[in-house]
Amino acid sequence: MLKENIKSIRKSKGLSQEELAIKLNVVRQTISKWEQGLSVPDSEMLISLSEVLETPVSTLLGENIAESKVDDLKIISEKLEIINFQLLQRRDIGRKVIHWILISLCIFLLIMFLCLFLLKSPYLNLNYNEPANAVLGVAFHSFEWLFVRIAPIIFIISIIGILLTRKKV
Repeated sequence: MLKENIKSIRKSKGLSQEELAIKLNVVRQTISKWEQGLSVPDSEMLISLSEVLETPVSTLLGENIAESKVDDLKIISEKLEIINFQLLQRRDIGRKVIHWILISLCIFLLIMFLCLFLLKSPYLNLNYNEPANAVLGVAFHSFEWLFVRIAPIIFIISIIGILLTRKKV
């Protein structure tokens, strides 16, 4: 809700992201991240944002409050804390998905290596005088040749990715 409100109010005021960023003394990418919901402004920046956009903070946060309360800053902080928690959860889910994809890739590569090892290059025993066998043998040999050279690199990169995406205790 905050991201949509910032974007729509900015546009209704006729400001570009760059112009708003200059008024707030931040980089344009910061405004872009707020509008994409990748980050949220802290409470002080939210107040500055509301002043620049000439809009109450409550409107930016999606509420229509007729009168301001003494505890506005506390309410804003609580809402920002909730938004930050939701962003953290979204990032954590993405990290877990990537982690398990990398684990699956490693398992797949190990299974493929095991299969190639157990098959012991069966294309070497094919009769290459027959065109179908010749095509099959060349295709299998090409796959094996590429796999044996590329898979270890992918495996090592996946292991590094698994280590980087594991949950820190």
